[in-house]
Amino acid sequence: MIHRNAPMAPTGRLRPARCVVEDGWPLRRAAERFQVSHTTVERVLTDNAWAYSKNTWRQTCRDLGISPRWTRPWRPQTNGKVERFHRALLDEWAYQQPYTSESERQAAFPDWLDWYNYHRPHTGISGHTPASRVANLSGQHT
Repeated sequence: MIHRNAPMAPTGRLRPARCVVEDGWPLRRAAERFQVSHTTVERVLTDNAWAYSKNTWRQTCRDLGISPRWTRPWRPQTNGKVERFHRALLDEWAYQQPYTSESERQAAFPDWLDWYNYHRPHTGISGHTPASRVANLSGQHT
């Protein structure tokens, strides 16, 4: 989930889309994290992947009071922030260097994510870091 003014990447380990269908994760977790900063999730925009068309997804949205929205088919521009984050994941972390194993690649992820959120300037937010744009974040990261 990406806040429209601060595209900060989630810090939880990325899990397969089927987990969204089975138990509503990471939507429930993301909504809880935003609630801690007194931000209410009103809508969530997803692509048209099978996971987001299932009844469990819709029920999770209803349970949380969230209105689900879907991008238009074959229009990746609509979901541009997520698409850009996925590109950064591939270019700057997953394939940035040759790793000797998948476990080595996974071990490099927390450092990359820290850099992405707290140190990497983002042109879409005037060269600021995502962390600098999130309300009530100060004191949560050193």
